[in-house]
Amino acid sequence: MGVDHLGDWCYSPEHGELCRVIETQTLWGETVCRVWLPGKDAVVRVPAARLRPVQEASVGTVDGIAYLAAAARVADALTQDVLLAPIESSVIPLPHQIRALSRAVSNDRVRYLLADEVGLGKTIEAGLIMRELKLRGLVRRTLVIAPKGLVTQWVAEMRTHFGEEFRLLIPSDFSAYRRIAQEDNLWQSHPQVVCPMDSVKPLDGRRGWSREQVAEYNRERFEDLISAGWDLVIVDEAHRLGGSTDQVARYKLGQGLAEAAPYLLLLSATPHQGKTDAFHRLISLVDAQAFPDVSSVTKERVQPYVIRTEKRRAIDAEGKPLFKPRRTELAPVSWEDRHRDQRLLYEAVTEYVREGYNQAMREKRSYIGFLMILMQRLVVSSTRAIRTTLERRLEALEAPQEQLTLFPMVSEEEWADLDGQEQMDTLLKTRLEALTNERAEVKLLLEAAKRCESQGPDAKAEALLDWIYRLQAEKGDPDLKVLVFTEFVPTQEMLYEFLTERGFEVVCLNGSMDLEERKRVQDTFAKDARILISTDAGGEGLNLQFCHVVINYDIPWNPMRLEQRIGRVDRIGQTHTVRAINFVFEDSVEHRVCEVLEEKLAVIFEEFGIDKTGDVLDSAQAGQIFDDLYVEAILNPDVVETKVDEVLKSIQEQARESRQSVSVLGSVEDLDPGEAQRLLAHPLPHWVERMTVSYLQAHGGKAERKNGAWDLTWPGGEQLSNVVFTSKEAAERPLSRHVTLENPKVRGLAMRLPPFAPGQPVPVITLPGLAQEIMGFWSLWRISISTADWNRRRIMPLFLADDGRVFAPTARHIWDQLVVTKPTILRHLDVETSHQAFEQLLEPAERQGKTIYDELVQAHRERLAREREKGEYAFAARRRAIERIGLPQVRNHRLSLLEQEEERFHEQLERRAQILPEMAPLLLVRVEGGTHG
Repeated sequence: MGVDHLGDWCYSPEHGELCRVIETQTLWGETVCRVWLPGKDAVVRVPAARLRPVQEASVGTVDGIAYLAAAARVADALTQDVLLAPIESSVIPLPHQIRALSRAVSNDRVRYLLADEVGLGKTIEAGLIMRELKLRGLVRRTLVIAPKGLVTQWVAEMRTHFGEEFRLLIPSDFSAYRRIAQEDNLWQSHPQVVCPMDSVKPLDGRRGWSREQVAEYNRERFEDLISAGWDLVIVDEAHRLGGSTDQVARYKLGQGLAEAAPYLLLLSATPHQGKTDAFHRLISLVDAQAFPDVSSVTKERVQPYVIRTEKRRAIDAEGKPLFKPRRTELAPVSWEDRHRDQRLLYEAVTEYVREGYNQAMREKRSYIGFLMILMQRLVVSSTRAIRTTLERRLEALEAPQEQLTLFPMVSEEEWADLDGQEQMDTLLKTRLEALTNERAEVKLLLEAAKRCESQGPDAKAEALLDWIYRLQAEKGDPDLKVLVFTEFVPTQEMLYEFLTERGFEVVCLNGSMDLEERKRVQDTFAKDARILISTDAGGEGLNLQFCHVVINYDIPWNPMRLEQRIGRVDRIGQTHTVRAINFVFEDSVEHRVCEVLEEKLAVIFEEFGIDKTGDVLDSAQAGQIFDDLYVEAILNPDVVETKVDEVLKSIQEQARESRQSVSVLGSVEDLDPGEAQRLLAHPLPHWVERMTVSYLQAHGGKAERKNGAWDLTWPGGEQLSNVVFTSKEAAERPLSRHVTLENPKVRGLAMRLPPFAPGQPVPVITLPGLAQEIMGFWSLWRISISTADWNRRRIMPLFLADDGRVFAPTARHIWDQLVVTKPTILRHLDVETSHQAFEQLLEPAERQGKTIYDELVQAHRERLAREREKGEYAFAARRRAIERIGLPQVRNHRLSLLEQEEERFHEQLERRAQILPEMAPLLLVRVEGGTHG
């Protein structure tokens, strides 16, 4: 073809799209054009002879029109904050989860603290946000950091609810991974990774290690992790990153993770535990500029970064309360005459603990003190638990003296996260040094424990059996499922044998089991088994809504542990009142503490309007308070009441602080139960299907319907078989391939829409059911603004009737019809008439598009205003800090540097304030209503 003018539009068959000539050069008889391909936003060189007139572009076909109409609808939905993840997911989100997702993606900077109360499904919310970002093409690589006990739950939930495969990477296994993976940086070997929090925090040093060993450890675990190129980082139980100071390893880990990805989600039910400095460290990870110092932690500043729902406000899709009531009771177990030796064993161990603890404290050997306290918890758990531990302790005491040590190799943070069994294993493996006369004491206690075991079942085991039968009778359900919790594996083993011998089908869970074993146990409990016995570590991450009875066979001293146990069944989807029964020996120290505590805690919680312990006591400080209380009660049984009163005063203060600190997280709006139904009914998947199929049929590919699914062939020859587009079809046909906007090729069809070129012949169409009087030109226009760092666009339909009037509802109606119904092409207008039609539409398009343009500009200005306010606040805080410096030379130098930085910040804002508007035509047809033969 001849190219007459620069700026001419033409068609490039080689690229399958319209292009615009921006330069021509004739050399040695060959004319070559540089052309701009808007669909790819690229400039290429093409021989002029290969360019065709615009009339040859395929938009004038039925499939070409259907593709553009559907693709523009998809592109517009992506700019209108339509939520893709719920539409494309197998999860049916609850109203509060929809609200969380909607808030999270309403902002460019997806960096939030998800602070829903316990049990509201923050994992699901994080999964929805991840899926949303993936479907929008913004995220490919995701890292999840969670406490050790929750990592397997993350892998399972992402697979079950979202079909997302995450790889669990544990740094201690890296030598084994290296034999399989070739990467220098193992964190890059998988696009989606889960890893335990404490396995990747940086070390300052370790006893017995050289500086080089520490550096190598930090490089492999921390530095490689941070530099592995993540798009999204999710941290569960994120309040642990706050640390007690900004020098704590977990906080340093948090700082690294905050800088490792543009998108960040911190999950915590209790982010503000009454300590503003720790909360400041946590919230500053989300946005360091917005929170430069502790004084910046105000309700107004924090609220935009926090997404929170309270349990009492949570509703289901019908608008009913999401959670059932719960009933908790203390069940004292009495020692009968036949249990006399067991009672004597309890008293002897308590005396051993009392003396051993006092001696350990005098000698400043705190870990021996921990061991003594664990002995007390073991003796109230079971005879077998204390017997096996005494055997292991005696073995350590009889080892050569040089094999014994003073301290276990575990940090305070890690120690607090261990359950009773894990603490016991840590201490016994460390082979701690003996106390005076300890070997003789342990031998005597061990003989007493063996004697007790030989006499028959423990008193508590018999009480458990009675309770199971009683509950069956009360509920009228012989197959009633019961979840039994114990702190210790030997007690678990004893109960398994005891109940199995009496005809019950029993399964067990503890912290040593891997993901597959855990899943197998949960499945068996859901189907056939009637009793599940779990340790605290085994119970982490369990979802057991199908069971509503929990028996706490032994009671952890920290009430929060108890709360977490009951939370395994008191979850979304629970249909019964939850029943929790807490066993405790009558007339024991533990009984006296529990009795007084329970009664008085209830009064405090009522006074503050708190539902349960977990709403105020989920903190390391609370755990320490209760440990100290029980220790004091064991050492000085006569002062139990006084000590409980002291603790209650402290809790009262914590409750007051908790209420105040929670208010910093912001108010919670009422939820709309209809939001989920509206989302699930959204036609987006059908638009994606229409767009993809029509594109292939219009551009030389193939789309064949076979047995309710599609076989697709792309113009380049790539094939996809057995394809479906909706999550409903995917659920009904598990072997099919579910194609969504996450597929880059499919998403590209919507995001790279070719423009309509003046001079393209305009098709004349009609649509079924269109009123006879509808006569005029219908068009689609992309209105966009671009700045130095921001692009926003909207799609506008326009209908100009033959009488010169513009009808917005008719424009929208025709667009609706085109994405569900194939038009009939009656003819094409000639080039001259097509040109005139385009010119005629320019002025009304500009007039109508101005409203959309103004909205985009306003949104951009508001965004810049927020950035300006945040930046100025941060500079002011830094200035105040510098002005406190005593040395005038240092102070003035730093103020000068700050002033230069602030000038650069304002210059950058000015550049970003410059807006480039664009209005591009995408599709133009003449519409003629009525019947056409």
